[in-house]
Amino acid sequence: MDVIEAIKRRRSTRVFLDKPVSRETVEAILDTARWAASGGNLQPWRVVVVTGNSKQRIGDAIIAAREVGTKEHPDQPYYPAEWFEPYKSRRKASGIALYQSMAIAREDELRKKAAWYSNYRFFDAPVGLLFFIDRRLATGSLLDIGMLLQSIMLTALTHGLATCPQASLADYPDIVRNCVAVSGDYSLVCGMSLGYADTEAAVNKYRTERAGVSEFVSWCD
Repeated sequence: MDVIEAIKRRRSTRVFLDKPVSRETVEAILDTARWAASGGNLQPWRVVVVTGNSKQRIGDAIIAAREVGTKEHPDQPYYPAEWFEPYKSRRKASGIALYQSMAIAREDELRKKAAWYSNYRFFDAPVGLLFFIDRRLATGSLLDIGMLLQSIMLTALTHGLATCPQASLADYPDIVRNCVAVSGDYSLVCGMSLGYADTEAAVNKYRTERAGVSEFVSWCD
């Protein structure tokens, strides 16, 4: 698979097969992704791989917090406080397409809640990845982590694996840090699910649209 095919095939997978991924495979993916670019070669990322009981503890703890009304408190906001165009419409269209693919009606609050909680269980993928950054670093290092994420997702495809990058896993960073024994000196950026995709699941078949090049590019001679 060449890089162009990998970029176009990559998608966020939300139903995974009950099929283990070996530690050797995960290490091979990370061994390739570590060559991602970073400003000044800082390589600012810290990655924690969770499986089995540790992954279960994270999901249970976050869901328990939500059930008693604990508010989300990410280390840094992922989305704007107030939505505006064209981003508001894009986000709405994405949400509608997602719930339609799962046949969840807009008024079905119970199924919508269950679908959202599956985020915190890494969609039952066998492997979860958590991405941290030293709080003393600046915005540029967040861009570097983004390049690591893309490198991991594309490399995973070459191993026949699927992924889903998840900002939702950073909703309760204190809980996550406690579950994986990471110091508060590190900010939780996001998480990622990794495993074998259930290719028959409807939610794994839908694709979101992308703006055409002419919509986001201008040329200056």
